[in-house]
Amino acid sequence: MLDPRAYHAVPVGTLRPPTSDTPVHPLPAPATPTPPREPVPGKSRPRRPRTGFRAALAMLGPSLVVSVAYMDPGNFATNMTAGTRYGPLLLWVIGFADIMAVFVQYLACKLGVATGRDLPELCRERVPRPVARGLWVQAELVAMATDLAEFVGGAVALHLLFGMPLLPAAFVVAGCSLLLLMLAPEGRRRFETVTAVLLLVILAGAAYQSCAAGSWTGSLEGMRPRLQGTDSLLLTTGIIGATVMPHVIYLRSSLSRVPADRPLARKRQALRAHRTAIVVALGLAGLVNAAMLVLAASTLHGSGRTAETLDGFHRGLGDVLGPGAAFALALLASGLASAGVGTFAGQVIMRGFLHRQVPLTLRRILTMTPPLAVLALGTDPTRALVLSQVVLSFGIPFALVPLLLFTARRSVMGPLVNRPSTTVAAVLVCAVVVGLNLFLVGQALL
Repeated sequence: MLDPRAYHAVPVGTLRPPTSDTPVHPLPAPATPTPPREPVPGKSRPRRPRTGFRAALAMLGPSLVVSVAYMDPGNFATNMTAGTRYGPLLLWVIGFADIMAVFVQYLACKLGVATGRDLPELCRERVPRPVARGLWVQAELVAMATDLAEFVGGAVALHLLFGMPLLPAAFVVAGCSLLLLMLAPEGRRRFETVTAVLLLVILAGAAYQSCAAGSWTGSLEGMRPRLQGTDSLLLTTGIIGATVMPHVIYLRSSLSRVPADRPLARKRQALRAHRTAIVVALGLAGLVNAAMLVLAASTLHGSGRTAETLDGFHRGLGDVLGPGAAFALALLASGLASAGVGTFAGQVIMRGFLHRQVPLTLRRILTMTPPLAVLALGTDPTRALVLSQVVLSFGIPFALVPLLLFTARRSVMGPLVNRPSTTVAAVLVCAVVVGLNLFLVGQALL
């Protein structure tokens, strides 16, 4: 006789007696619902993707690093010269150049987000090897020309602040830039933070000087597009040429890279965040450049007080506004920050074109040798700045044209390929920048 307790121990349906021709198949155990998992104490929840303001804020660091190139000593010299000669006449050129710079930087950023590779890597993979090697050589020359401008600017700033001779001052700038590069790339966030602090010094110096001079009064007149003779066209070319910097096109494409297998929605989200950060960072750079131009326009235009050199600008501002170090401090911060960013960009260039990498400190020593040699030969600092801008002008087409070609190809960009209107705008920007820089080179060589 069966034990009645067995009916409570065996699932219903399993007590049916089997027959000889019916195989016995045990019924599966009933599924038990899985209880909801409670968060484990001490463990964080999965991170949700950043959206909106937080995403743009996370991308602001790389954009600030890139924006340094638009506030380097070459920009200081060009903007102050334009203000001294023509007053606020060419202020509209700075606004136009800044819009072009935002567009070019957006294309470089888009390339890195869409492909997961930077511009030098794509050039190495998709163009003939001799052409890629030639592109690498000219890119290295551009990086050295950038170093020349930054060393000259930093050395002049130390001379203005402490009366230090130019050559020893250039070695001090070299040592400071080496210290700055110790924060990169392993500590890229620290490098971005230090760069942002230097940018604040530049912005504060420009804002203080322009406010002390009351230089924004009547400056809106300069937003009406017009020129005044061939010389103003030459300065217009210099302002635009100094704004679209080839080495930061390579750098921007590298800093915006994302894994190639990331979902398209995440790539679009990252691209929107980068775009917002670019507008903010280059907007600040545009304000600094505008402040330099209107400062010179309000204090030095028509005064006959100054020669068109960095030293002359400092003396002229001192005559009008009284003793002050804001201009020299801003110039020093510009030189130090630009020198570090230039070497960082050079590392990206070598790694992309050659798939080789050298320590940043060794690269810094190698690239700073030509600028130091130029200063040791007693070259006039302003003349050295002009020569560096000419070399940079030669390098712009070699970065801008491949960027345009790659971003217009669906085989490279996939769904993020340029729209036809974007490609047309890119062709126009490329034609304007290349044409103006060829004009600048022609004038400089005459």
